[in-house]
Amino acid sequence: MIAVHVQLRLVATASLFLCASGDVVAEDGLKSGTAGVGQWQKAAAEHAHLLSQVRWTPVAGTMPERNGGFFEKGKEYVGVPYSSVKADGRYIGFDINLRTFLAAVENPLSVLYSQSLAGKTANAASFYGTVCSSFTSYALQCAIPEVSRRQGPTVGKGVELVQPQGAEAAQVGDVIYTPHTTERDGSHVEMVTAVTKDAQGHVTSVRVEESRPMTTKTTDRSAEAFEAHLKHRNKQLFRITDLDAWRGGNRAESLQFPNYELDARRPEINRTLLLDLGDWVPYQKGKPVKMNVMDRDGLGVKALVIKRDGQVVEEVALSGPGVVERSFTDCGDYTAHVLRPDGSVSAACEFAVCDLDLNLPEGSVSLAQEWQVTFRSENIPIAAVYLFNEGDSYGRHPIVLSPEERRAGVVSIPAGLLKKPGKLQVWVIGEHRLGRLKVRKDVQVKGE
Repeated sequence: MIAVHVQLRLVATASLFLCASGDVVAEDGLKSGTAGVGQWQKAAAEHAHLLSQVRWTPVAGTMPERNGGFFEKGKEYVGVPYSSVKADGRYIGFDINLRTFLAAVENPLSVLYSQSLAGKTANAASFYGTVCSSFTSYALQCAIPEVSRRQGPTVGKGVELVQPQGAEAAQVGDVIYTPHTTERDGSHVEMVTAVTKDAQGHVTSVRVEESRPMTTKTTDRSAEAFEAHLKHRNKQLFRITDLDAWRGGNRAESLQFPNYELDARRPEINRTLLLDLGDWVPYQKGKPVKMNVMDRDGLGVKALVIKRDGQVVEEVALSGPGVVERSFTDCGDYTAHVLRPDGSVSAACEFAVCDLDLNLPEGSVSLAQEWQVTFRSENIPIAAVYLFNEGDSYGRHPIVLSPEERRAGVVSIPAGLLKKPGKLQVWVIGEHRLGRLKVRKDVQVKGE
């Protein structure tokens, strides 16, 4: 396993701050937080902070939030938005870097303000977002988000129930699982990111971070309040004792995302133009790319220059700010920048145009028989296949592909992996250095 070290440049809570070692130091000077735990647990807390402590301010009042309203224009928010984007939007940290979300925030015409997944995708609102399971999966160095039910109950290797269930036993990196009431009900997962102790070594407070509407939430609880929290809805405190065993083949080190080092850097956002998807992002071939020339500093605009793989493909004359929309049929790595009347040039936005698709067996597939997913791509290698069984709340299976499977353009789904019949969503996930693209097709799973 590769230990990831991240220099945090984000805010902490009012009562705690991060010192250079990565430990959390309480206001009274007593060490707490990640002191005394392993390196991956410290890294998990740092990763969680990247998403939970980032600050951003909407520039328009049309960004939908999961409770049914909108994020308020001009109000500062802490933590990334909650939205179960599934295959229809993009998960922050997994499908896009944090910088792409922050760029989209600064464009009043971006997908954050012009599109809504509400009513189209269950439990979703904004086009970019995260949910409890993707938030903790990001912190725990997974390559693809794991469903919350696998992060809690001992349905996999390397995880166990903490004994006794209480504040004194809690450690950084532990997860709190709220079980579902019925098979169809949702479950929830949270993460312990700091444990504060007094001079005698007794726990005085536990910090818990989670993704829930509207944005990620950070809560510091006294030992007594933490134990009351565990008792509510029969929550269970779990500990991953072997991270490699728990992740199996689903390891962030095997792919380009998550990229914790890049997510830890506060980006320089282009003030002259931004894309409808933000910046530093891939597009599906043939999909419109909307370039919003904003000229926020009033320096003037003369032309928009679009390049593919370093070569100019178009120069668009401009008389002022406005939107230039193009659909590209040639895959490649693109940039767009503005020429100003004085001959200077703006910073460039970066994007990629890619193509990917998949094919499934005709008709249906069987629980008891092996079957195959075939795929192809251009300018974006296929990184993984994700199986989403709508008839089984545990039937979420991220499959990170081997180099041989990528070259062959096929992956075999073993007999017995799926446990229940029903409609199966199959996502193929391509990964470019600027982000991921997902394509979904469905197939019916039959019983034995």
